Amino acid sequence: MDGRALGIALVLVSACSFGSGALLAKPVYAAGVPWLTLLAWRFLVGAALSWAWLLASGSRRAALRALPRRQVAAAFALGVLYVGNSATYYAGIETVSASLAALVVYIYPAIVAVLALFVGQRLAGARAWAALALALTGVVLAVGGIDPATRPPLAGLVQVVASPLIYSVWIVLAARLTGERRESTGEASDAGAEAAPATAVMTSATCAVYWLGSLAVGRPPTAVAIPSEAWPPLLAIGAIATFLAIQAFTAGARRIGAAQAALLSTIEPLWTIALAGLLLGESLTPIQALGGGLILAGVLLSQATPELLRRRVRLTFRVADE
Repeated sequence: MDGRALGIALVLVSACSFGSGALLAKPVYAAGVPWLTLLAWRFLVGAALSWAWLLASGSRRAALRALPRRQVAAAFALGVLYVGNSATYYAGIETVSASLAALVVYIYPAIVAVLALFVGQRLAGARAWAALALALTGVVLAVGGIDPATRPPLAGLVQVVASPLIYSVWIVLAARLTGERRESTGEASDAGAEAAPATAVMTSATCAVYWLGSLAVGRPPTAVAIPSEAWPPLLAIGAIATFLAIQAFTAGARRIGAAQAALLSTIEPLWTIALAGLLLGESLTPIQALGGGLILAGVLLSQATPELLRRRVRLTFRVADE
């Protein structure tokens, strides 16, 4: 397999891994594990694997030693800020279907496109606003098309909608905290080694917040309190939807470029919706399907300019090398 084909495969693996998080969370919730406990263990597993991956390679260890203190501080701050996005999403999918959540969350590229009008590189003309209008119209249809008999609580819907809003702000703050770096040429390089330390620090910071938060509210995420049937999907969320997803995206983007990697990642909500139908018996109404199409159209339009797309992707949690 040549480098480009391998890069495409890795990005697709990453998208499917990220998209599997909501599906794996459902049986954990069904076993009685609350979202705060799930996320504490998710990022503990993800952080442990990230550090193991980092320390297993001489080049990655060298990158850790060379990491400037400013970047360490920035990575830690971004890890703390990421709590807002992940908390609202996983709290929301306790009651909201995985397929609907996957659609709503994917409006964030269109939101970032509009924020970029004020901070950073811009889309030409009115395309940013058009992309956001398409995506928001899609959200209205997706949420409004819910069958009244299965309508989730308003709090869950608000949390799912809040997640991409918080994530979009997180991306902008990431740009301010970390600045710009050179773009991938499409060839594999030492970028993966450079990404590993920041990824480990960020994941550890997010993990620390969830564990301290659990202790602060009097719900320590002890292993003995987790039913045995919840452990396989819980560990899979940490290993697959966190560690593997991040590492595969980083490696894939090194080979094919961040812009193409992000476009390929659009398969993520489609993967989640398809598996939610097969495994959980979820389905979208025709109106919701139309809304999903508008959301994806808005995403594609928001990513139409490679310069904006590269800026956005370099600063996402997936690449995590900033």
